[in-house]
Amino acid sequence: MSVIEAPSYHLILEGILILWIIRLLFSKTYRLHETNKLTEKEKEDLIEEWQPEPLAPTISTDSPYITYDVVTGPPSHKIIINGKECINFASFNFLGLLDNERVKQKALSSLKKYGVGTCGPRGFYGTFDVHLELESRLAKFMKTEEAIIYSYGFATIASAIPAYAKRGDIIFVDEAACFSIQKGLQASRSFLKYFKHNDMDDLERLLKEQELEDQQNPRKARVTRKFIVVEGLYINTADICPLPELVKLKYKYKVRIFLEESMSFGVLGEHGRGVTEHFGVNIEDIDLISANMENSLASIGGFCCGRSFVIDHQRLSGQGYCFSASLPPMLAAAAIEALSIMQENPEIFTVLRKKCTYVYKELHGIPGLKLVGMQFAPALHLQLERSSGSRESDMQMLRSIVDYFREAWFYSTSGTSAVGSACSPRVCCMERQVALTLARYLEKEERYPPPPSIRVVVTIEQTEEDILKAKLCIQEATLTLLK
Repeated sequence: MSVIEAPSYHLILEGILILWIIRLLFSKTYRLHETNKLTEKEKEDLIEEWQPEPLAPTISTDSPYITYDVVTGPPSHKIIINGKECINFASFNFLGLLDNERVKQKALSSLKKYGVGTCGPRGFYGTFDVHLELESRLAKFMKTEEAIIYSYGFATIASAIPAYAKRGDIIFVDEAACFSIQKGLQASRSFLKYFKHNDMDDLERLLKEQELEDQQNPRKARVTRKFIVVEGLYINTADICPLPELVKLKYKYKVRIFLEESMSFGVLGEHGRGVTEHFGVNIEDIDLISANMENSLASIGGFCCGRSFVIDHQRLSGQGYCFSASLPPMLAAAAIEALSIMQENPEIFTVLRKKCTYVYKELHGIPGLKLVGMQFAPALHLQLERSSGSRESDMQMLRSIVDYFREAWFYSTSGTSAVGSACSPRVCCMERQVALTLARYLEKEERYPPPPSIRVVVTIEQTEEDILKAKLCIQEATLTLLK
């Protein structure tokens, strides 16, 4: 069809479009608004009045949030804090492997062989043979097809979640989920549905609601992935997830389960494999298991394990794996040796559980404090029985109790000290130094900030005498400070 035969409205429309394009090409992208020129005095007055906004909120120098204690030497069973030797009830050294000679010697020999670090991510000359050996050993230990290690424990689950869950997917997550899980959820940009802590009825209610929505829009439901994200042992509440019930809901509503086991790996189960072994749940029923190596293995980093196709995907999409320098070889070697000790001495898990039960029994019922957690949890919480109504005031009170442990002197009014050594009435004094720590949270970042608490960590190295000493310290502190 020639130009002459074209309809007139067609030619007019094309002409308008051509003129519009020419205008866009030659017009300025912005217009200068008319401004009144200021005099030099007006400029100086404006400069004098201007006050920059602070980069961070102002915090007083005596705030408990910026004060810290200085540790000298290894934070093993005995820890030196601010120059004072204390019994360590603060570090997550559950199996006492932090200062183990075998582990240290293995790390030292690896340091001489490989050097200090790798200086590159796994995909860029950062993969060493010890990394592959550690992944193979972890997969065999957990009885899964494959495992993948990360160089930073926090980044493990925070990278794994967004590797699979994307915008438009749905994640059902426990309200008590730890901060690393929360960061992973945020990075995934998925639609989040929180259920009450360990409340399976509330979770099923949300799953049923989602099932009804899927029935109304089946096309969307076919491309929407759904996940349940929980912890094995919750670090913020010290209780265990009801895994058997979760597995039933998984198959009933066709969702995937991501299980974070940083607090339960190397703790629960006959061989320390975690909450799946504790409940006797088939590990293949869990789609992804994540844990850090900074607690029981006394090293650095974390790992994920599961089916091969699940793990392989993280090697291309796990941000902490792809973009972070890989784990220093000496720390990978240390983790391998720690894993060997766990396999050679499975009785250490029985010892740890007995210590946990003993600590739970001793700390239960202290006046003024409420014990939170389960009796087999290696990290319990002591909260104020009666809150002041102010989170900051509660934190200051708990901080004063923690400081009291290291500084208090105890006087016996009987003929015997608290641990059985004889002394004269009202003359004997014993410095009872116990290292505890407050549970810290980024309160403005946490979705559901837990109540302020003192965290009490149990290790196999603590003796009954040490535990009794800690109990008496807490009792003395609460009687003195919570009057």
